[in-house]
Amino acid sequence: MRGSTTVLPINEECARLLRVANPDLRISVSGGGSGHGVKAVGSGEIDIGAASRDVKSEEMALYPDLKPVAIGKDSVAIVVHPRNTISDLTMEEASKIFSGEITNWKEVGGADAAIRVITREEGSGTREVFETYVLKPFKRELAGQASVKQSNGEVRATLSSDASSIGYLSLGYVDETVKAVRIGGVVATVENVRSGAYPITRNLYLITKGEPSELEKGFIEFVLSTEGQRIVEDMGYIALAPLEMSTPAPTARPITTPLPTPTSAPKEPGFGVIGAIAGLLAVLFLARRSRTK
Repeated sequence: MRGSTTVLPINEECARLLRVANPDLRISVSGGGSGHGVKAVGSGEIDIGAASRDVKSEEMALYPDLKPVAIGKDSVAIVVHPRNTISDLTMEEASKIFSGEITNWKEVGGADAAIRVITREEGSGTREVFETYVLKPFKRELAGQASVKQSNGEVRATLSSDASSIGYLSLGYVDETVKAVRIGGVVATVENVRSGAYPITRNLYLITKGEPSELEKGFIEFVLSTEGQRIVEDMGYIALAPLEMSTPAPTARPITTPLPTPTSAPKEPGFGVIGAIAGLLAVLFLARRSRTK
């Protein structure tokens, strides 16, 4: 599995639990970004891709047999260093900061200090969702001088050590080392995202090429199980509602934005099973047992 660094903690923990249940099962899990995950699964390099955004129309045209399954929900928080005195921005102010129109914190009521904008790489699902909600409604683009980071973890590490920086993070990565800024008086929390009070929301996906194999289906079923959805919540994300958890895989809802060109990477092993029958039975048994709890 490869793709979104937002979905990565969920996949890592689910894979760990499945390996505990069956030590003969090998599951390779890595990041790389949503665009990379979609490309890798679509081209057959990996078994399951992970994305923190909808599959694009261009991607579906290139890989028409992609099968995305929503496994949770998330939001994107605008984040600063904890010592930054700014705690609230309007969406337009945020748009101006990230586009480079506002360059000093004093312009929004903060200290007289230059603003350092931190962003994600092209192809990042977190970046695309951020741009969709914060920049595009105001017909703005990301500032060219923004510092680009390759993962949510890198963004958080930078923000936690730079008092003049601002960036954005998946809700599941917000912790005490950074401060989430309120947007129009509303803070990014699970409760506010669920209620619709916080305006930025997105689905998290696991994607297969064509109908999933028994092993792929077993892993996806486990993530959708009661135990798997508890992991989604434990990681700081939002579990699907019970009705959504029982529905078939959704049809991708395209976003009409240009298709990024993910960087190529060497092929990694997907599911490798020593004692394939034992491994398969362990995965399916654990997934189905959990769903009946």
